[in-house]
Amino acid sequence: MIYKKIKRLFDLVLSVLGLIIASPILLITAIIIKLESKGPVIFKQKRLGLNGKTFVMYKFRSMYVGAEKEGVYETKGDTRVTKVGKFIRRTSIDELPQLVNIIKGDMSLIGPRPTLTYHPWPLAEYTEEQRKRFDVRPGITGWAQINGRKDIPWDQRIKYDVEYVENLSFFFDLKIFIKTIIKVLSMQDNVNIRETASQKDIVL
Repeated sequence: MIYKKIKRLFDLVLSVLGLIIASPILLITAIIIKLESKGPVIFKQKRLGLNGKTFVMYKFRSMYVGAEKEGVYETKGDTRVTKVGKFIRRTSIDELPQLVNIIKGDMSLIGPRPTLTYHPWPLAEYTEEQRKRFDVRPGITGWAQINGRKDIPWDQRIKYDVEYVENLSFFFDLKIFIKTIIKVLSMQDNVNIRETASQKDIVL
C-alpha cells in the first residue's frame, strides 16, 4: 500500500518539526519534574509494536518511582500521580517524548496505542483477528482514543484498532488527528474510571 510508505515520511517530518516546536515545553517539563520528585525525567516501559515486537516506549514520568508496581490503572484522585504529573497527563504533554519513538521507527503519529507486553493480555492470547492491530506501527493517538480512550473495555478498543488497520488511509488519519486535537484541548477521557480488561476471552 502506497500510503503506508508516505505515512512513514509524514511521521518523520512531523515528529522532527514537533520536537523543534515543542522544545521549550519539553525543557520546562523536564525541569519541573526533576524539581518536584526524585527519579528519572523519562519513564521507559516495554510495549508491543509492529508485528508484535517489543520496544521501549518513552513518556515523561508522571508518577512516583515504582508506582506501576501497584497497578496498571490510574483512577481519579490516584495518590501515585505527582502534582506535575496530573497536569501533564490532563494536557497529554506526558506523551511528547514518543516523538523520539516515531523518529526511531518504533511508532507512528496515528495507529493503535502500543499495549503492555502483559496487559490487557500476553501476545499469545490475542486471537488471529485481534493480531491485525499489530500489522501497523502503534501510534501516539488512534481510532480507539477518539472513541472513548481510557473509558472503554479493551475488547472494544481492539475492535477499533482492527477497524483502523482495515480502513487505513490519509483521510482516516486526518480525521483522527483533528479529533485528537479537540480531545486534547478539552482534556476528555484521559483517566480510567474502571478496569477495562476483565473479559479476556472475548473474541472479535
